[in-house]
Amino acid sequence: MKRLALAALFALALIAWFQLGLGQYLTLESLKAQQAGISTFQAENPLLVISVYFLIYVALTALSIPGAAIMTLAGGALFGVVTGTLIVSFASTIGATLAFLSSRFLLRDAVQSRLGARLKAINEGVERDGAFYLFSLRLVPVFPFFVVNLVMGLTPIRTWTFYWVSQLGMLLGTVVYVNAGTQLAAIESLSDIASPALLGSFAALGLLPWVAKWIMAVLRRRRVYARWTRPRRFDRNLVVIGAGAAGLVSSLIGATVRAKVTLVEQHKMGGDCLNFGCVPSKALIKSARIADQIRHADRYGLESAEPQFRFAAVMRRVREIIAAIEPNDSVERYTGLGVDVAQGHARIVDPWTVEITGADGSVQRLTTRSIIIAAGAAPVVPDLPGLAEAGYLTSDTLWDAFSALDELPRRIAVLGGGPIGCELSQALARLGAEVTQIEQAPRLLGREDEDVAEAARAALERSGVTVLTGHTALRVESGADKRLVVSDGQDERAIGFDALLVAVGRKARLSGYGLEELGIETERTVVTDEYLATLYPNIYAAGDVAGPYQFTHTASHQAWFASVNALFGQVWRFKADYRVIPWTTFTDPEIARVGLSETEAREQGVAHEVTVFPLKELDRALTESATHGFVKILTPPGKDRILGATIVGDHAGDLLAEFVLAMKHGLGLNKILGTIHPYPTMIEANKFAAGVWKKRHAPEGLLRLVGRYHDWRRG
Repeated sequence: MKRLALAALFALALIAWFQLGLGQYLTLESLKAQQAGISTFQAENPLLVISVYFLIYVALTALSIPGAAIMTLAGGALFGVVTGTLIVSFASTIGATLAFLSSRFLLRDAVQSRLGARLKAINEGVERDGAFYLFSLRLVPVFPFFVVNLVMGLTPIRTWTFYWVSQLGMLLGTVVYVNAGTQLAAIESLSDIASPALLGSFAALGLLPWVAKWIMAVLRRRRVYARWTRPRRFDRNLVVIGAGAAGLVSSLIGATVRAKVTLVEQHKMGGDCLNFGCVPSKALIKSARIADQIRHADRYGLESAEPQFRFAAVMRRVREIIAAIEPNDSVERYTGLGVDVAQGHARIVDPWTVEITGADGSVQRLTTRSIIIAAGAAPVVPDLPGLAEAGYLTSDTLWDAFSALDELPRRIAVLGGGPIGCELSQALARLGAEVTQIEQAPRLLGREDEDVAEAARAALERSGVTVLTGHTALRVESGADKRLVVSDGQDERAIGFDALLVAVGRKARLSGYGLEELGIETERTVVTDEYLATLYPNIYAAGDVAGPYQFTHTASHQAWFASVNALFGQVWRFKADYRVIPWTTFTDPEIARVGLSETEAREQGVAHEVTVFPLKELDRALTESATHGFVKILTPPGKDRILGATIVGDHAGDLLAEFVLAMKHGLGLNKILGTIHPYPTMIEANKFAAGVWKKRHAPEGLLRLVGRYHDWRRG
């Protein structure tokens, strides 16, 4: 009600202004015509004139009504330079602050709730440098000040900061106009004051804070580099540490733009994804899925049977697939593309020097303009009593260990309920192992919504996995029968195992690269700015080592920003863009998401509504006997803009791409609904989900009128 009352007051004031033609009094001609009369009245009532003038100026500015320039001229004509500047400065700033507060009260909550995700970067920038941006805008009268007032009200800048920066920033322009007002008779038009030359001077003045910021950045860089001796020349333009997804893409971009690049890898080209993660796990998952389909062939009208296979052959296929992809990431390929590939361990000696120690003990030092750290991540191993003595596997060591076996271990305990733990638990169970999965949290997949986590649990249990959530691992007991002892908070339980897989997460590789000696800050990852630069502006980080995501596709995405900024940052830099990041968990059915989940929307206070389409209503899903799952979409109330989408179902990772594209380019559900999708396909689920939203928002009043029209047409 308060908002409505204030909005009504503004509306009435503006209507009165235009209906009564009050704007005619705020023209240069009117001011010059009435100057003598006002001056006479002022001589008799000086305080009254000052008070009325002050209140009118504040009101006009608060209501964002044009006329501030004329009022400022009047201030000079009536009160002189000193007094006029003082009065106008406070009146204009108080009025601007009232407009700012009104905009904040009336509009900010609505704008932030609807555009919060898109405005996140702007909000963060204003919280960090709001005073700087506002001061620059105030110095340049090319920007309408009333627009600045209203727009800044939508941001998180503090009211006191807005006030003092506005008063200081508008002061110079105020002096110019007040001084011109003392010579009112000589002014024929406002262009006599605000000439192109003067506006150009103000614009140049507005650049001063940016120049000052640049100078401060230069000084900070000088302080950072003060204890190091910069080489006179450089062997390389770029040295990249790590040949995983981020390192490969970074070095390829550098070589493509003809920079001299060295890529350093200590272990295997292709990094974790090719050798220990994405590729081998998906190959194993495929074999396990086929085994499950044979075991449950009756779903398809066939005779069910227990799949016959040798586990060694399954692992041989995994190795063959890795070998088939390896040439894409090989030393030979990248050397042929113009990248100098060095095998060995890299350590940053100083901001421009990388020392490479080869397997044979040889040492090579390279000086370089820029460095990208792309060292990746390694499995987290908890400090669990008895774990080291009993022996364990991780997602890194699993493949070599299993490749040496003829048969899959009969009993496997999996510690961890994240994506890696869920994927491998299901695959190993489908291949015949007795798998027990232990997760300390109340549910699996803690980053997903509860209904998604329940769908994952149901899928794992259908595959034969025993899922224990809310259980904490206490210790590992060795002996003839190895056991993992867990507790649900009340009772202890011993789980016998022949193999124990630790999959509780991955951590960035931060040690051994010289970061500590250089003073580069690390927390869970290497600390970088929004351009992916570290403490040293020429040293960048990308991929798992930089966070905040641990996906191959985000590593490649970051690599573009890191490499371009490293090579061309002295000309222009690009902020890493995380607005639309998709990911997939490759259980069966798959789980794919982009944008907000329901849980995140509630926690962040984002107004939203949820649309769900179950796959059991999709023709193609019925023909595939793949009806477990759904498409869930979050949108602002009454709007078709996509805040987030989650798909649980066959090929969910592939189906998600349509929502990723839509969110990236601002397309809503109406556009998806209006797009022809081939029949019968799984991707029709996206269109039908959009249809569910559309039906819920059908214009019922208009449809009733249309119905009456058709009734009339029938006579």
